[in-house]
Amino acid sequence: MVGTRPDLTFAIGKLSRFFSCYGNEHWVAIKRVLRYVKGSMDKRLVFDKNSSCVLYGLSDADWAGDHETRCSTTGSTFIFGGAAVSWCSKLQKTIALSTMKAEYMALCEASKEAVWLNKLVQGVASQGLRTAISGGPSNIKVYNSGCIDFSKNSFDHKRTKHIDIRFHFVREAITSDKVTLEHCATDDMVADPMTKDLSKTKHDEHVKAMGVC
Repeated sequence: MVGTRPDLTFAIGKLSRFFSCYGNEHWVAIKRVLRYVKGSMDKRLVFDKNSSCVLYGLSDADWAGDHETRCSTTGSTFIFGGAAVSWCSKLQKTIALSTMKAEYMALCEASKEAVWLNKLVQGVASQGLRTAISGGPSNIKVYNSGCIDFSKNSFDHKRTKHIDIRFHFVREAITSDKVTLEHCATDDMVADPMTKDLSKTKHDEHVKAMGVC
């Protein structure tokens, strides 16, 4: 899951929360995951040498998806060369009071990863290993328009001033031209499998877009 199978990220991450307090429903879920793994042993990340070498990411969040803590799940994936090179699915440490705030906190984590990956890509390009690598800020796709507007607006409204200052890293990244944001339709949000359970059709569609085939 960590190295080659982003399609397993959400399921493994969620089940890992119950190592010390598992029940029969967790065994059922584990067997379902194992059946999926058995039926997809030939799946792997496939990179396209003819694909444009442009790094871009997708950020998503499932608001209050954890029914015990009511915390949201952060999900993100970064695509380069036609397949995923980085992905993440983890429970947020604080409770978000709205979808926009959950998306904003997820976007902050994605922005930090984008800045690091972009430096790595530019480092490879500077060594002349691949002259076709595109430079410039990393583009992150987000489907929540309110989150995009809030990220670009330096004015803190009283309803959002409680958001921890560390999450405003995304604003600094935008101002310094390290990250750009783009709206993404819900149906095209490839990071969706990192935050929630999906139907088989939608899951397979997004997984294929990550380069797992």
